[in-house]
Amino acid sequence: MLVEFNNLPEESRIWIYQANRSFTDEEIIEIQNKLDIFIENWTAHGSDLQSGYLIKYKRFIVIGLNQNLNKATGCSIDASVHFIQQLEKEYNVDLMDKMNVSYKQGDYIAYKPLSDFRKMAKDRAVSKNTIVFNNLVANKAEFEEHWEVPASESWHARFVK
Repeated sequence: MLVEFNNLPEESRIWIYQANRSFTDEEIIEIQNKLDIFIENWTAHGSDLQSGYLIKYKRFIVIGLNQNLNKATGCSIDASVHFIQQLEKEYNVDLMDKMNVSYKQGDYIAYKPLSDFRKMAKDRAVSKNTIVFNNLVANKAEFEEHWEVPASESWHARFVK
């Protein structure tokens, strides 16, 4: 059951998929249509899952699930992963690689392999004040408060001084 992301409760579970490139405006419209269909039909053991999504910065797909109504099951999570994998194939984009870092450079969202980010931190090309995207947040409240944060307030802190 598709609902507005903003209407999901604060404790809703979220999954964040970051793309290795920006989506075009046309791709975003297509992906939104596909997400609408997927979420409208997403179930756990035949029960509707109340979910919503956001596409942020033309690069992040954020799916939220109200687990107060029905919890995700192994099968429903598998279905969502399969859906994301289909998007990867269709749009020739990487959405599942967790070993990459996205961060802000002014108004631009940069995307680097973790090894490059580590080297940039060592070379002081990024700092503890660099705004990073902490894709490890687990629920909507954490997403709203701790997703876009200075590197010093995220797991990225181990790389910056």
